[in-house]
Amino acid sequence: MTEAEDRKPQSDEAHSAFRPPGSVAASIDGESSTTSEFEIPQGLAVPRHVGTESETTSEFSLPEGLDSLPAAPAEDEGSAFTTPSTYHAWTAPAAFTPASGFPAVNLTDVPWQDRMRAMLRMPVAERPAPETAQRHDDDTGPAVPRVLDLTLRIGELLLAGGEGAEDVEAAMFAVCRSYGLDRCEPNVTFTLLSISHQPSLVEDPVTASRTVRRRGTDYTRLAAVFHLVDDLSDPDTNISLEEAYRRLAEMRRNRHPYPTWVLTTASGLLAGAASVLVGGGLTVFVAAMLGSMLGDRLAWLCAGRGLPEFYQFAVAAMPPAAMGIALTLVHVDVKASAVITGGLFALLPGRALVAGVQDGLTGFYITAAARLLEVMYFFVSIVAGVLVVLYFGVQLGAQLNPDAELGTGDEPFVQIGASMLLSLAFAILLQQERSTVLAVTLNGGVAWSVYGAMHIAGDISPVASTAAAAGLVGLFGQLMSRYRFASALPYTTAAIGPLLPGSATYFGLLAIAQSEVDKGLVSLSTAVALAMAIAIGVNLGGEISRLFLKVPGAASAAGRRAAKRTRGF
Repeated sequence: MTEAEDRKPQSDEAHSAFRPPGSVAASIDGESSTTSEFEIPQGLAVPRHVGTESETTSEFSLPEGLDSLPAAPAEDEGSAFTTPSTYHAWTAPAAFTPASGFPAVNLTDVPWQDRMRAMLRMPVAERPAPETAQRHDDDTGPAVPRVLDLTLRIGELLLAGGEGAEDVEAAMFAVCRSYGLDRCEPNVTFTLLSISHQPSLVEDPVTASRTVRRRGTDYTRLAAVFHLVDDLSDPDTNISLEEAYRRLAEMRRNRHPYPTWVLTTASGLLAGAASVLVGGGLTVFVAAMLGSMLGDRLAWLCAGRGLPEFYQFAVAAMPPAAMGIALTLVHVDVKASAVITGGLFALLPGRALVAGVQDGLTGFYITAAARLLEVMYFFVSIVAGVLVVLYFGVQLGAQLNPDAELGTGDEPFVQIGASMLLSLAFAILLQQERSTVLAVTLNGGVAWSVYGAMHIAGDISPVASTAAAAGLVGLFGQLMSRYRFASALPYTTAAIGPLLPGSATYFGLLAIAQSEVDKGLVSLSTAVALAMAIAIGVNLGGEISRLFLKVPGAASAAGRRAAKRTRGF
């Protein structure tokens, strides 16, 4: 190097902080000879610990014949992300994510309701890929907006028919996945349905929504919608999008399975059977039947004039109460309270109450609050209608005793027969399929038998007896729904009819009408407790039934995912 070159300014690379000074000799081995800071220096012998078996087999001890640890190559050194040798996938805590990913989830040998519910509770990244999609007219598949529209229409029919929010979301998710849309997020509230599909992480999502304007009780249509979703979820059944639209249009056009006069007669039979359950005789049966049929016709008249349901329930509650007051004023030796109680059984919103409590227990609090608010409005309308009649009856001199107790009679077989007749009439009012009427009728008789054995014979609390009987109804309904691949509502709603708190509601209203507010509130609180026991019992029975079914992705019920975290974290 010349003297001129020595005076020449050096480049930035020459002044690098990692360049060794000129007076320090560089390593002849290069970067590959760099050792880890955890490596034992050469020449340092590490003594072996001789002791118990746990000490000799410790992963930190050296093998026999080895005095020191050799320097390991850099690529063989352990990383902080390497799975520890003591890790096992089956015993790992939930917070640890193994480097190889999550275990595979088996979702092929269970009903589609459980498959979709399990996947909805998973994060999007953990959901398995969709199964074989339905057949399309071309290789590109159906248009995403049309699939989302079909999904919303199916969800609308289910929600309008009284299905729970979780089951509606599961059905909507099943329809989307059957047509190959795997990154979908359905959302259900009381009156609004929405669904969003994001094709990939770099594409904009497609979102659609639909509002539920009208609600109607038709369990035959509900079963048909469930059958369509089951066919779409079956990989062996190929249904094009046009065929699914055609079947959905047929469901909307089909008439109800029972004519109007059959529904009115069923309403009367329900009230008559309920009056027998609380100790009434033949005269009470006929009076309650006539009063309920008259109230049903008046409610239909108000509906035809466009009045809201609040006033329809108030008008429907007046004729049975007026019939009981009239029998008292003419001094007929019958239980007028049994006549009024029988008329209330046909009006109590047991279906909406069960659905509202179920939504609350599964984490859909907005929908649950809206359903329970609807139940409260219906209950207030019934209270208003009955209180008006009771007030005028008391002013006319009707002798009504709020402290009287309605019995259940001394003939258990008559009571069981009345409970079965009540469930049969309730099933007809709900427009159920004829194939399910017999099963729900028997279920109602079994529910009343359990309640009578616990409360009447065993002298157990009526709330506990009601909850146990309702739990049996929910258990049977869930098992039948899995066997028939249908909704559980047709097998549970009508069967809880004999358990509804009609007598407690009546005596509470009567006490309030006679200015005994304290007694009235106590009786009404008992009615609320019985209603909640019914709803919780039905839901608990359904959850217990799932313990005996195959749980997706787990060998036992301990691995089942909860609906949502509800403890504030």
